[in-house]
Amino acid sequence: MKITGLQTLRCDAGWRMFSFLKLMTDDGIVGWSEYNESFGSHGLSAVIEAMAPLVIGRDPRRFEQVVSHLLVMSRQSRGGVTHQAIAAIENALLDITGKAYGVPVYALFGGPVRERIPVYWSHCGTYRARDPALLGTPPIRTYEDLARLGEEVRSRGFRALKTNILPSDGTRFIPFSPGFGRTAGHPELNWDARTLKAVVDGLAAWRTGAGPEMGLMLDINFHFKTEGFRRVADAVAPFDLSWLEIDTHDVPSLALIRRDAPCPIASCETLCARREFKPFFEAYAMDVAIIDVIWNGLAESVKIAAMADVYEVNVAPHNFYGHLCSVISAHFCALVPNFRIMEIDIDSIPWRDELVSSPPVIENGELILPTGPGWGIEVNEAGVRAHPPKA
Repeated sequence: MKITGLQTLRCDAGWRMFSFLKLMTDDGIVGWSEYNESFGSHGLSAVIEAMAPLVIGRDPRRFEQVVSHLLVMSRQSRGGVTHQAIAAIENALLDITGKAYGVPVYALFGGPVRERIPVYWSHCGTYRARDPALLGTPPIRTYEDLARLGEEVRSRGFRALKTNILPSDGTRFIPFSPGFGRTAGHPELNWDARTLKAVVDGLAAWRTGAGPEMGLMLDINFHFKTEGFRRVADAVAPFDLSWLEIDTHDVPSLALIRRDAPCPIASCETLCARREFKPFFEAYAMDVAIIDVIWNGLAESVKIAAMADVYEVNVAPHNFYGHLCSVISAHFCALVPNFRIMEIDIDSIPWRDELVSSPPVIENGELILPTGPGWGIEVNEAGVRAHPPKA
């Protein structure tokens, strides 16, 4: 079996794009992966396409060999968009390999440890506060609205949710994203009393609505420097968080935050490959290592999880993309013994289900692992092409 062609497809996903890679073979088997180029990975499709000469003509079932060759050929510009491109190719190779042998991808790695994957509702309230008309959901304007959404999360069987900082002016929530340069506060990334009040008021609303048993996470991304992260950690102490999620690339700072924090710390979602994770593990800098399976590729992600296990650290996938990404991440969650919980966006564009053959099934807060060959899910090309990306 040989790879004969490579094609990238993109579609409108509201405030972002969903992107897909299609690998074709001379046996007629097609392999799919989904990747992300809307958040700092501009030009990723072009990088994938530029790698086509290194992939076409290769046996896709020898995915370790192909990926190793791609890593060697890009060693002088490793990481970042280059590694994400290799990961997209790796994940499509795995889909082909599973289909060639007639088994799910997880069977190629020894079979699943678990077949029902606990998930948490990510960006809970955040998307509805920003784009209710696009999502077709009730608007979220007040902390009372957050409490009602917390009740909805609990009534729908979810046992955990993750939210973001939502400052209010009394009539609506104000976007807060200084760490990504989208709102005021960049590049200083200072904390202030107003922001800490938003943290406390928001978490109090979630606890009121979702109840004391709901797993509650707060994601504060890159929005502060170490001083601010520590102040937020102090502020969340009364709310018994499952974790406080922090993005920083400074290992000693994160270890310092974890040492003094009143709750578990999760981090590392923006890292690529074992080499970048290694110093964080060695410093015991976080309680939960977040691994982006779409950025790293499934095989590399499993290796990162095995490294985490040596340091008594559980892992969780970074997954706020489309349905194919969710299924790829679910294969990862099924495989690794040291699994914590899986992220998933419940609120999304109304046409997300049209982009795949069968959307993931969630029952009582658990994703049911697909059993078909490959990923167990196919991209619906007609659905993708029906929603071209916006300029």
